[in-house]
Amino acid sequence: MKIGIDALAFDVAKIHLPIKTLATARNIDPEKLEKGLGLLQMTLPDIHQDTVVFGANALTKLIRDNNLILAEIARIYVGTESAIDGSKPISSFLIALMEQQFGENSLSECDVVDFTFACIGGVDAMQNCIDFVQLHPTKKAIVVTTDFAKYDLNSTGEYTQGAGAVALVIASNPRIIAFDTHWGVSTKGVFDFFKPYRTLSKKEITGNENNEPWFDNLESEIEIHKDQPVFDGQYSNQCYMDRTKAAYFSFRKLKNTTETIYDFWESIVMHLPYAFQGRRMLSEIYALDAQNTIISGDETPAEYQNKLKDISKSEAYRSFVTQKLQPAEIASSLIGNLYTGSIFMGLLSTLAHFYDNEIEISSKKFGFLAYGSGSKSKVFEGTIQPDWKLALSNIHLFETLNESSAIDFETYEKLHKKEQKISVRAPKNEWILDRIEQENPVLAGARYYKWVE
Repeated sequence: MKIGIDALAFDVAKIHLPIKTLATARNIDPEKLEKGLGLLQMTLPDIHQDTVVFGANALTKLIRDNNLILAEIARIYVGTESAIDGSKPISSFLIALMEQQFGENSLSECDVVDFTFACIGGVDAMQNCIDFVQLHPTKKAIVVTTDFAKYDLNSTGEYTQGAGAVALVIASNPRIIAFDTHWGVSTKGVFDFFKPYRTLSKKEITGNENNEPWFDNLESEIEIHKDQPVFDGQYSNQCYMDRTKAAYFSFRKLKNTTETIYDFWESIVMHLPYAFQGRRMLSEIYALDAQNTIISGDETPAEYQNKLKDISKSEAYRSFVTQKLQPAEIASSLIGNLYTGSIFMGLLSTLAHFYDNEIEISSKKFGFLAYGSGSKSKVFEGTIQPDWKLALSNIHLFETLNESSAIDFETYEKLHKKEQKISVRAPKNEWILDRIEQENPVLAGARYYKWVE
């Protein structure tokens, strides 16, 4: 029995900052970002948007566009690293909003939960749902990945920001792609990128020596949380390479083959913190798994790195990138990093590229290299199904991205600092964050959403 992705939908922030605008403001050569990293635009949330909004919009489209029967949906699992509450999962918000749209108690028997493991949380959710459908083939499961990547102003991650969600249906006899049962995994507990809870002395905030109550905080230390991560870019890249390489060769071992795995993949879809990350990270696997291995293993560390650099600049590797990696990069260049949604947007970008160019890919294999900081990688593969074009016919990915509105640098900084008070682009036919409860003590902080026609 085949299990895989039957339908896809997405929602991406509708405003963006051109990378050239950011580069000019930060005194960075635009070509370094555009041609070096493949960045053209970065999307960011408007003031009425958060991860619930993006997830709810993608999920609403998924249900409507595919005429889903809600009684067949057994679970809605969310992958995210942008939680808005320390206890209540985003998935519970999504259930409430879907019942507003499609009927009270229409999803009351649906299981929901959030998965968090940096950028790989959505893949974890999908693998869990695949196992579930394998046991219950008449049921369907939905995975929603929703995030916004926000970095400190003037940081080295600032130009990789992005915001949006991807939702997918996992079902038996899928229309788009059926996954193989082998999953290569590599995990280590490291601090390459994380979002810690931090503390400040109450005295630093109030200037008061005594531990007097401050907005109902009785503790002498105030715990704060930032959306922006703590990260070491160079170390994070190395962890990405190490985990992905280990998971790839674990996958090859599970396949019980000595052949070059990637030769069998029509396209390779990777987690892309920025558009060209995959091509930069994959050269080592490309070299080590070549039929006539390009690297002998006898090199010194310096020689090894020089060989990798030479390989990444070779005509053969550039051709490999164009054929197998470039289709997944197109959307990333226009959106930025979607964290958990990045790999699924890469899949959607690849499918939309083949669809728009009328290239038939039925029966072709796709390889997936997922990564999440902290850190873990999973490598798996799937086969494109005969009805993939039918499932893609109403998505219009690139047409939608072309409708995004550019903003200026001043507006960008106001949004980043949460100084903007009016939506940049008026919402239409979408969910919005309506209000956050401030007065009722037993509902303080509760977030309320509504649909805007």
